[in-house]
Amino acid sequence: MSDIRFDIGSLHAAYEAGTGIAKVIDTALARIEAADDPGIFIHLATRAELLAQAEALGLFDPVAKPLWGIPFAVKDNIDVAGMPTTAACAEYAYVPTKDATVVAKLRAAGALVLGKTNLDQFATGLVGVRTPWPIPRNAIDPKLVPGGSSSGSAVATARGIVSFALGTDTAGSGRIPAGLNNIVGLKPTVGALSTTGVVPACRTLDCVSVFALSVDDAYAVFGAATGFDPSDPYSRSVSTSPLGPRPPTLTVGVPASADRKFFGDASMQVGFETALAALETLGARLVEIPFSDFYATADLLYEGAWVAERYAAILDFFEANEAALHPVTRKIIGSARNLSAADAFRGLYALQAYKARLAPVIASVDLFCVPTAPTHYTVDAVLADPIATNSRLGTYTNFVNLLDMCGIAVPTGTRDDGLPMGVTLLAAAGLDGLVASVARDLHAASGLTLGATGWRQPIAQPVSAAAADGSIELVVVGAHLSGMPLNGQLKEAGARFCRATRTASSYKLFELAGQATPKPGLVRVGNGGTAIEVEVWRLPADAFGHFVAAIPPPLGIGSIELDDGSTAKGFLVESVGLLGASDISSFGGWRRFLSDRVPA
Repeated sequence: MSDIRFDIGSLHAAYEAGTGIAKVIDTALARIEAADDPGIFIHLATRAELLAQAEALGLFDPVAKPLWGIPFAVKDNIDVAGMPTTAACAEYAYVPTKDATVVAKLRAAGALVLGKTNLDQFATGLVGVRTPWPIPRNAIDPKLVPGGSSSGSAVATARGIVSFALGTDTAGSGRIPAGLNNIVGLKPTVGALSTTGVVPACRTLDCVSVFALSVDDAYAVFGAATGFDPSDPYSRSVSTSPLGPRPPTLTVGVPASADRKFFGDASMQVGFETALAALETLGARLVEIPFSDFYATADLLYEGAWVAERYAAILDFFEANEAALHPVTRKIIGSARNLSAADAFRGLYALQAYKARLAPVIASVDLFCVPTAPTHYTVDAVLADPIATNSRLGTYTNFVNLLDMCGIAVPTGTRDDGLPMGVTLLAAAGLDGLVASVARDLHAASGLTLGATGWRQPIAQPVSAAAADGSIELVVVGAHLSGMPLNGQLKEAGARFCRATRTASSYKLFELAGQATPKPGLVRVGNGGTAIEVEVWRLPADAFGHFVAAIPPPLGIGSIELDDGSTAKGFLVESVGLLGASDISSFGGWRRFLSDRVPA
């Protein structure tokens, strides 16, 4: 079997070096045969069909087609023209004539559809065993469940059969299988990827998700697939700027120690604590957050409104073909028959109350870090107790879409028993780039190999937040720095971190007097000045004016010269603001001043 690596960078390098696309196709098919796992795919393209897809791409051109020649798989509740869509129910099958919007976008970017993957029937489950087809085998340990509902997509990616795969995520189906198979699972902001052409589970919550071997690959696919789709009433425009560096200082919310749930799995608990230590090494400040309201929100997902929504999605088919459903799926969705409209509204009211309570909590930190799964389960354990085990796997996932958060599951280590350990980074809607930038560095710090392939992680390439999208650089020096009290104003304006740097050696920094929120003032003095530590952020052009207009005196915006000779707009102070101010230039920056001022 060919030793071609299927991460996107390596595969494109192979093409550049002369590897033919037919060899890549044959490698993917050979890996399917070698896996000897009939549960991964429900439908496979033939070699002839794959070669026809490849021929239609034309010459290798990764600029015009950034996913040129990249093989991927599609969860079988997402339409691919000419391939049956079953949602893991043979009686439900139909053959679409049109690709789902996300599939069409990825094909336009040059990707090749290898086939349709197995799942928990009608995307109802987090375990991966609720299917009439053979159960896909966990890529790390076949005794364990593969996770669901996007089981086949995760296993195909972890085994290196494809470079990436599409899943869906309503309750964690794009994250749990990633965590259990040592790969990355990107769950975007709801609406960022169109769900047109996707068999719905809960239409108000459903996301198309991305499984990949690395964060860079997952985010590249996200960028190619995203975009507002007028045919999807739940679609929304979400920024997908190139993946930039993480801010140097971040406040990360974690479940309070007393609230953490591992159901007796001490190895997972130790693994989580190790991951938190790695985050601290990357500059994160951990804040323990009471998690009872998050757990209570999660409990709503299989009560009232959202069970009824699953029933509504397939109502006609369910009533005409009830016996065709998997017994556990039938029990869960069928329970909606006992619900009333009043039950649904009670659930909606409860969710709104939790949203109101949790909104300031979510806004109080830059992002959250939670275990992806609280434990591992064997297939036998899940088959013996399908409801309780599934519920426990959703401990840290079920609340996410209900609270309109984005997230990415990322491997962080290997437990003392050799099983994979991973965490999920979460943030408010629209901050997909932030969680990905942190996940990228966390994955790199782990030193893990990719999935079950044994391939080393690619050498990390430098990241830059430079953009040609009309956004404007802003130099911040004080309370708007990452991790500082007013940094949230930048996030709310859609800003993203570019780099930490220093000014030219012609400035002085003062601690301003009479400020409700402590702030410094930067003044250009020419001779006798010093270089001051600053951060450069980039704001969307349409947000820049609104942000500047809200800056209170004596601060204002002017041009600041940086130590590399470039200039950018940034915070300066008027001379009147220096009345009563203290010169703190010797500290070299606001962060150092605050750190040195705090008693040991």
